[in-house]
Amino acid sequence: MKHSILTAVLLIGLIVIVAVGTELVGIRLYDRVVTNLLISMVLVVGLQTFMGNSGLLSFAHIGFMGFGAYTSAVLTIPAQMKGMALPDLYEVMKVVELSPFVAMIAAGLVAALVAAVVAYPLMRLSDAAAVITSFALLVVLYTVMNNWSALTNGPRTLFGLPKTTTMPVVAAVAALAVIVALLFKESRTGKLLRASREDEVAAAALGADIPRLRWQAFVLAAFLAGIGGALWGHFITSFAPKAFYLKETFLIITMLVIGGAGTVTGAVIGTLLVTFAYEGLRATEGALNATSFGAGQVVGLTEIVLALAMIAVMILKPGGLFPTREIGHLILRAARKKETTS
Repeated sequence: MKHSILTAVLLIGLIVIVAVGTELVGIRLYDRVVTNLLISMVLVVGLQTFMGNSGLLSFAHIGFMGFGAYTSAVLTIPAQMKGMALPDLYEVMKVVELSPFVAMIAAGLVAALVAAVVAYPLMRLSDAAAVITSFALLVVLYTVMNNWSALTNGPRTLFGLPKTTTMPVVAAVAALAVIVALLFKESRTGKLLRASREDEVAAAALGADIPRLRWQAFVLAAFLAGIGGALWGHFITSFAPKAFYLKETFLIITMLVIGGAGTVTGAVIGTLLVTFAYEGLRATEGALNATSFGAGQVVGLTEIVLALAMIAVMILKPGGLFPTREIGHLILRAARKKETTS
């Protein structure tokens, strides 16, 4: 438990340093990039609670992010704007206007409720079947958002959300997400789930109800994804369903795979590294397009480089940069080793 406390202190300290440093620099572009980074961190840490402990790849959680964003939007768009933003909205919802912070919790609960209803049968699957069904679930969630025009405005852009996601708010939520993920990892459920990841038969023989354990982790991950979606919605203030589909799914999974799905440290470090790489590649792509370099426009450079980086990590270091041990554990082990040799 000591190493988990040290890990939490170090990771939260890193979040604070990044957020405060960006605020002190005072450049608006950096502020936007780091706010997006911290929102992504909530999503990646949330996904780690399921993937890292169960060993199952999930594509569906960006769909739950979308459900969270739309839930918060419906609950917070000012009543006088709902007629324009959501012309087909149900009458009972037209007068509802909650605080964005209350709506954020509601967004997480709605995402968790949807996950709880649809996911339990899927948690009996393993390996390729689980991956395929999670992708199918993402398609289902995207289709619902794209066609439930009464609540989402269909494929059109939804607008009018109050801009309430600030750097301090999202840094605080990211820190809480880290604490939740570490507590879950050290809980009995998390330990049994990791045991089932290593050997399902042995874990079941010890009395572990593997589908239920996976379901609990999946619901928790969906809750954090819903909160991340609400944060993102109140930061960007207008969006369409296509924001919660394949491109964002690929980016979030890349962050987790490169950092290391087995650890919360990997989720945090992977988010930092991939976000900065992503922004650098986008700037490079824009600079190349602004010059006469090459024939035609440079398109897709960012995605290609990130995909190659993920492939390289999976070949050279399959578990990611922090595969099994949290940073607190590594530091304490190094300190003990130094004491024994001195």
